[in-house]
Parts: sequence; structure tokens; C-alpha cells
Amino acid sequence: MFRRATLVTLAILIQMVLLVWVVLEFQYFIYFYIFSMVISALVVIGIINSESKYIYKIAWIIPILIFPIFGGIFYVFFGLNPLTRKMKREMNRINLDTKDVLMKDTNVLDELPSQTKTQSNYIYNNAYMPPYKNTIVEYLPNGETAFQKLIEELEKAEKYIFLEYFIIKQGYMWKRILDILIRKAQAGVDCRVIYDDFGCLLNLPHNYHKQLEKYGIKCAIFNPIVPILTKRHNTRNHRKIAVIDGKVAFTGGINIGDEYINVSSRYGYWKDTAVLLKGEAVWSFTVMFLSMWSYLTKTQVDYAKFKDDVIGVNGEGFVQPYNDNPIDNENVGEIVYLNLINKATKSIYITTPYLIIDSEMLTALTAAAKAGLDVRIITPHVPDKWYVHIVTQSYYKTLLKSGVKVYEYKPGFIHAKMMIVDDEYGTIGTINMDYRSLYLHFECGVWMYQTPCIKDMKQDFLETLEQSEEITLTYFRGKWLKQLIAMIFRIFAPLL
Repeated sequence: MFRRATLVTLAILIQMVLLVWVVLEFQYFIYFYIFSMVISALVVIGIINSESKYIYKIAWIIPILIFPIFGGIFYVFFGLNPLTRKMKREMNRINLDTKDVLMKDTNVLDELPSQTKTQSNYIYNNAYMPPYKNTIVEYLPNGETAFQKLIEELEKAEKYIFLEYFIIKQGYMWKRILDILIRKAQAGVDCRVIYDDFGCLLNLPHNYHKQLEKYGIKCAIFNPIVPILTKRHNTRNHRKIAVIDGKVAFTGGINIGDEYINVSSRYGYWKDTAVLLKGEAVWSFTVMFLSMWSYLTKTQVDYAKFKDDVIGVNGEGFVQPYNDNPIDNENVGEIVYLNLINKATKSIYITTPYLIIDSEMLTALTAAAKAGLDVRIITPHVPDKWYVHIVTQSYYKTLLKSGVKVYEYKPGFIHAKMMIVDDEYGTIGTINMDYRSLYLHFECGVWMYQTPCIKDMKQDFLETLEQSEEITLTYFRGKWLKQLIAMIFRIFAPLL
């Protein structure tokens, strides 16, 4: 009962109740009422003229108009950009370090065809990460395979191990990893762990980082939870990164928890995906981790000493890691998806656990299908959050009417976030197709062109399709109540 999560939740709920009580207590005074109305009116004007997505604007304007006394005040607490100027200034160190280390002249861009170069150039200019050759990418089609590969590579570590995860949950998976980290740290390997405090709120004890440090493992916590009503809790580090010796990197949808490798089962079979990189492109993931480490620990990092001289790696195709963050209001993850969709000429295959998209993404997908492209999307049949799944399903009709084929993965929950386009392009990473991933969180991914693993990604997609139920317009017959609930929930989708 007195777990940290319980205490924090109670503290925030008490503050919310007190806030409502104060408003109700004083709303009968005409001056307070006028003040509240003015605040709400100014807030609505500010929202309309902000650079936020229209769907986010609507999600706040409607409740403010319905509850003008509460709405404006709650928007001030929860709706404004979660990053204060001070936080943005401090976090901007991540971008500055990435620019300084990775934004160098690269001849690889010039080797790309013109249409492909525009996609790569966008990432280079806005995520500050270049494309690479000489990189082998291995597609990992489920959590079990990814975990086994991770264990194998961790055992080979000689210099350093960097782990950065949204969720670390105590159990079999973490114990196996932790045992290796302890052994390696005792042998002199530089072991570092970053975890998101909100993602681990229910999974790790308070001050768990101190326990890791006793083992000789360095640890940093992203945005620690405080029992205060504050908008800063909206910004999370949703990335999943593992880097070993600068030679190998992992990313994808897989956190550290037993359900991700199907040791435990919460929502049927957990379908997830990841990639293993070997070669030059690992350097971008090394810099990603170290720049976050530098920000969190308030220390300077000598990046050069962590760079590995890649020798003997001759991968095919082009590989470009990228990250996204809420610092600069540049929605890199969304634009990478849109660029792939808009440049497609034959097919677009997508897997996503959540499908809560804005008008631009919806228009891009429907326009592609109307133009005759083969557009297919796989979402879960067994949801992890029922209310989010209802919103996901609310987009089905529009997509289906345009010719997009929608499927639900029957064995359980699909957590994979990937896109395959024209059998030549692919991206895989941590970025969900929802508001939080696209606009509020720190995320990462890998953009690929003509890498052999794209064939493996497509094959796995088609095999997953065989285990999925195709959704048609008949699915909605007689489900008027569910559709009504979905319509209401969809209005507030960006706030979920």
C-alpha cells in the first residue's frame, strides 16, 4: 500500500482535489468567476494560435468551453508544453553534443538516389545523424530472439555496456542481464544504465539506482517522479538502446520485462521486434546514449574515447539511426513516417500497437491507398489499454473506405513499431503512431534503404498477417454504442 507509486498517486490526487475545491469554493464570487472566464478565453485564443496539432487543440478547447472555470486552470497545469524554458535550455545540450560529434561532412549522402537522398537529408539536418554504409543489420522478429542475441553480445563485452530503457522490470529477463552487468563491472567493464522513472514506477523500488551503484554499475534516472502536480511528468524517455563496446547496438520495441520475451503472459503472446546493428552506424547510438548521460549526470563526456574503429564490416545498403525529442518542436519521428508513405510507389506495410494519428498521417495513408498502393496495417487484437484500443479502432472506417487493409493480431498484443515500403525502405524503433510518441517523448529508430534485413522484415510481416484477422466494414454493424464511445474518446485522444 505504501509503495512509491501509491504515495505519489495519492499526493497528486489530493492536490487535484484541493485545486477543484478551491475553484468550487470561490466560484460564487463574481470576481473569481470573471477571472476564470478571462483565463479560459485567453487560453483558448492561445491554443488556437499555437503551433500544436489541430487534434491537440480540439482536445483541450472542448473541455475548456464545457467547463470554463476548470478548463483554463487545468490547461495551465497540464496542457502547456511540458518543458519549461530552463528544462529546454538544459536538454538542448543533447542536441548540441549530437551536432558537434556527428554533423560532419559525409560522402554517403551523395551516393543515394535523389528521391532517397531527400529522406536521408531530412534526418541528417534535423536529427543531426548521418547515413552509414559498412553496417550489418540483423532483424530480430520477436523478444525471445532479441533477448538471446543481447545476452550473447553482453557476454562478449570488454570495454563498456550502455543500456537505456523506458521500462526495466524485475524478473527473469532483468536478472539474467543484471548478473552479467555485475560480473562485467567487477572485471573492469564500464557498465551504465539509464531508465525512465515513470516507466519503472511500478517495477523498481525507490532509489534502485543506489543498489546498482553498489554493484559498480553507474546509473542515471530520466525525469524522476515527484509527488507534485506538474506538467513535467508528460515528458518521458521512451527509447530502448543497448550498445556494447561501440561494436554492436540494439533498438526496437522491446523493454526489459518478462512479458516482452513471453516468460510471463499478460495479453496473450507478446509480438515485438528489434534490430541488431554491427558496424559504423553503431556510433550514432553510442552518441545518443552518451549525450543523454551527459545531460542527466551534468558531466562532460569525451566522446572520442568511446568510438570503435570499425574494421572488416561490409554490410549492404544504407543505415541511418535517428532520434526524436520534444526540445525543438521538430517531429522527426512523424516526418520519417510521412516521408516513407509519401514517397512510396508500390506498398506500405505497418505494424503499430496504437493507431492514434493526426490528419496529415491519415491523409497520407488514405491518399496512398486511393492511388492504388498496397497499404496494410497490423494492430493488436488483445489490447494492453482498452480505452486506447477503442480510439485505434475509431480510425478503421476511414482507412477501410479508402482501400487501406487493416488487420488485428489474434494471438495477443503486437508491440512492434515498424514500416516497410516498396521492399526497399524500412524503419524500426521505439516510435508508436500516437501523440505521445510523436510529440512528447524521447524516441529513436533506424531508417534503412536496400539493406538485406528489409526482406526479412517483410517476410515476418506476411507471416504475422496470416495470424491476424482482417477487419472489414461489416465489423462495425450493430456496434453503435462502441462507435459512440470511440467518437467521444477520439476527441481526447492526444491527452490519453
